[in-house]
Amino acid sequence: MKGNILTPDGWIHGQLRHGAGFDARIDSIDGHQVDPSANGDDFILPGFIDVHVHGGGGRDMMEGGDAPHVIAAMHARHGTTSLLATTMTAPLEDIERALGAIGAACRARGKNEARILGVHLEGPYINAGKLGAQPPYAREASLDEVRRFGAQAPMRLITVAPEIDGHMELLRALADAGIRVQIGHTNGSYDTGVQALEHGAVGFTHLFNAMPGLHHRDPGMVGAALAHAEYAEIIPDLLHVHPGAIKTALRCIPKLFCVTDSTAAAGMPDGQYMLGRQVVHKCMGGVRLPDGTLAGSTLTMDQALRNLVKIGLSLQDASRRVSTNAADYLGETERGRLAPGCHADIVVLDRDLNIKAVYIEGVAL
Repeated sequence: MKGNILTPDGWIHGQLRHGAGFDARIDSIDGHQVDPSANGDDFILPGFIDVHVHGGGGRDMMEGGDAPHVIAAMHARHGTTSLLATTMTAPLEDIERALGAIGAACRARGKNEARILGVHLEGPYINAGKLGAQPPYAREASLDEVRRFGAQAPMRLITVAPEIDGHMELLRALADAGIRVQIGHTNGSYDTGVQALEHGAVGFTHLFNAMPGLHHRDPGMVGAALAHAEYAEIIPDLLHVHPGAIKTALRCIPKLFCVTDSTAAAGMPDGQYMLGRQVVHKCMGGVRLPDGTLAGSTLTMDQALRNLVKIGLSLQDASRRVSTNAADYLGETERGRLAPGCHADIVVLDRDLNIKAVYIEGVAL
């Protein structure tokens, strides 16, 4: 394919070649460095990576069954080439049902589906006082329970409220087991956040949302993130977080990355959908509980990219925020970048940043 290719070394105007068939890799990128505004050719970017996906296409991860496949296919059409299937706070049997289906989808990716890299367990190890749109099934974490979950599907990321008894001690054990731990759905203080980072936490779940905000005499968990984090998620639907707050986080957190926190309502018309055991309503671009609480989003990653450019980021920087930084965060060194030897996960955009083509591991949708 030919066009303006975004490589780790900058923009190249030329040709990208990749293999065909299962697990194809990028063979070569040939051309010369270019300012992509100097021509009218397409933009060729790394496929998007979303580590926080609850649903899409009318389906919810907590349903089990074929829901992960339907969701992965819906997000692939919007440029997401790999993702983490994200659970809800729920009774144990609901979580295990969802994990069984997610594990099967991880082992056998279907045609035209994003690669499911594993699980983001966004509950039940959260603070009952900061549920947000999570159902009221928060519980204390145990390493044995996490191991049992991991036998069903790869645990890549877990959201934890560190102020809950026993959780601070658990953070290091989870980190030592190779699981990324994010602070989220928390009432913890600034000091608690700093301590959690020292104990092995490495990120923050949907920064600003479901955590104490910043005050100049009480910096809160947001203050801990802005002062000390290298990585954090943020939802750039321009509804969950004001553009000014996004810009603040961009200046403070070197590898801030974007997530959709998408629900079953993503890619669907206005109406009623399920989020775990809860009914949510999509209206005017948002998803809310009956009481008006924001309940995930309808965002897709291609729109996230366009929103970042809209608020002033360069396309190169925006691409890092929807792809490369998340790949680095997960230790996925062969995804999230266009370079020889990497997975041929590719998104082709027109000059208006609309998707023209998506390739997942070398195969076009």
